[in-house]
Amino acid sequence: MSTKKDQPDQHDSTTHEETIKVLDLYQTREKIQTRKLPGFFRDLRRWTWIPMLGAYFLLPWINIAGRQAIWFDLPARKFHILWITFWPQDFMLLAWALIISAFALFTATVLVGRVWCGFTCPQTVWTMLFMSIEDFCEGDRNQRIKLDKSPWNLNKLKKRGAKLFLWGLLAFVTSLTFVGYYNPIRELVPEMFSFTANSAAVFWTFFFAVLTYMNAGFLREQVCMYMCPYARFQSVMFDKDTLIVSYDVERGEPRGTRKKQADYRAEGKGDCVDCSLCVQVCPTGIDIRDGLQYECIDCGLCIDACDAVMGKMGYDPGLIKFTTEHAMKHGSTHILRPRFIGYVVALTIMVGAFGYNIINRMPLEVDIIRDRNVLFRETTMGLVENIYTLKINNMDTRDHSYSIHVEGEYKFRYNGVNEVVVEEGEVLSMPVSIALDPGLMKSPNVDVIFVVESLDDPAINATEENRFIGPRFRR
Repeated sequence: MSTKKDQPDQHDSTTHEETIKVLDLYQTREKIQTRKLPGFFRDLRRWTWIPMLGAYFLLPWINIAGRQAIWFDLPARKFHILWITFWPQDFMLLAWALIISAFALFTATVLVGRVWCGFTCPQTVWTMLFMSIEDFCEGDRNQRIKLDKSPWNLNKLKKRGAKLFLWGLLAFVTSLTFVGYYNPIRELVPEMFSFTANSAAVFWTFFFAVLTYMNAGFLREQVCMYMCPYARFQSVMFDKDTLIVSYDVERGEPRGTRKKQADYRAEGKGDCVDCSLCVQVCPTGIDIRDGLQYECIDCGLCIDACDAVMGKMGYDPGLIKFTTEHAMKHGSTHILRPRFIGYVVALTIMVGAFGYNIINRMPLEVDIIRDRNVLFRETTMGLVENIYTLKINNMDTRDHSYSIHVEGEYKFRYNGVNEVVVEEGEVLSMPVSIALDPGLMKSPNVDVIFVVESLDDPAINATEENRFIGPRFRR
């Protein structure tokens, strides 16, 4: 005799069933075969990728002032970025650039979610390129699934071989371009194909090629799901007004198949026809109908797929759409909120300060080193003399002529070259000496200032203070 408790509840069978997910850390990865469907967001992704890919592959080939536009010259410790050359002394500017980039990412995340991941992340871009090659060589989703299940034969070997070869070619070109940012690419490419490139360049080219091949060809969504830290801490930046890809549960449920002209409302069904196209087009293989998940990269491909089905069924689009939790529940979104305003203010201040420092950056550095072997010496004229090593670092992109003199509380006598020419990017080091009448000194240690000014550009000048040491006098 069965009781009511033992009998299944019919209401529960028509609603979502709560399931417990068991994570197996040693589970074999299930290969995701995505379906390619046209749509607005797929086209939008293409127009965000083209400028990025174009810049990545073309910038090393562009010359500015006789050198590569972007060239990280590690042996010479110079970083040429467009019209500016940065030195190790400019490390703080690099640190600020990275901090600004992080805050820009945080600001965008608070406002529009993980659009960086879905539209501009290099992992996503190169994965999609590899998937396009796969689609070209092996066919659409159903053909690829069928090919995976088929036994090895000449046809499968030919298609799979063509795919792997094109993957390798793209990975090699990508890696060669990347190494070309550190070795002049106009020299690297012919040396690589003539087998005369240095061993370090060859090693790093093939090393990054293998990484690109594995990440974009095989790891794919696993990088986003398990390796990328951004997927883990993004939830800290999300709030109820963050724009995310969402499924309208109230409108779509209960889901189910139906005929196009059927009165599905009378059957108690929602707008979702349970076609699973939203899952088939997802690069990470998730079902957006299960709610917000950290694996979602906000690419919008599920929106394209769902809108296409809604159009064929004669339903309104937007069952899956970019929206916010507040908009779903209350019909409105608060864009200007404290967290977003705080990020914008901080980002504006940092960008302004960074831009000011770049514009007013002095492309000249002066360093003075005292001779520590001899504190001072007396000249035949009875003067006290100190020996220094003067270093002039021309951090500009052109040669400069500099004048040198000293200033201070006393009338110092400068002994050394008064005018020098320093080529762009070079450091001139030369010995100089300063002499002073010891009778004028009020203390054994006095300050002396070395002044270096550009003769062809008065705005370029630098000063460096040091100590002048004389004898101790008993008053």
